[in-house]
Amino acid sequence: MNTVLSRANSLFAFSLSVMAALTFGCFITTAFKERSVPVSIAISRVTLKNVEDFTGPRERSDLGFVTFDITADILTGKNESRNSDATFKLASIFDWNVKQLFLYLSAEYSTKNNALNQVVLWDKIMLRGDNPRLFLKDMKSKYFFFDDGNGLKGNRNVTLTLSWNVVPNAGILPLVTGSGHVSVPFPDTYETTKSY
Repeated sequence: MNTVLSRANSLFAFSLSVMAALTFGCFITTAFKERSVPVSIAISRVTLKNVEDFTGPRERSDLGFVTFDITADILTGKNESRNSDATFKLASIFDWNVKQLFLYLSAEYSTKNNALNQVVLWDKIMLRGDNPRLFLKDMKSKYFFFDDGNGLKGNRNVTLTLSWNVVPNAGILPLVTGSGHVSVPFPDTYETTKSY
């Protein structure tokens, strides 16, 4: 007849089926939600140096330095630009199925050698329960902005974009780009370093 093991197996299989259905329900309730919000980024300073690149052949490469401002409020999803601050509202992104956000600022540009160059300049992990107001002023790049040559000098179309990955409790990991960006012209001359 029905032994204890067969009854335990049936109960376990039924429990797994119910948990799978609940997990799918959790995913489907937020799968089609719009997660893009208006983004405004302000650039306060751009400098450029020509330095020796030790990662490859002994050639000189462009190294860019970008200083920027970002202000974010995760709760409302509205963009309220003030002066030169960048305002980015993230609050409408967090719902009951979002565990955290991985925010990153990237630069995209083209050179004569490469049609598309992408460099991540800054990132931040925002957890559920963190303060939904992100106010960053005069931030410098967290990572080096190297070009594999001299493609930054005089480049008039370096586009900075704020994007984020939404890390859910259940479901897919969407990659969302903010609905705003800024184009930064890089200088035509290198900043000289002082030797002492």
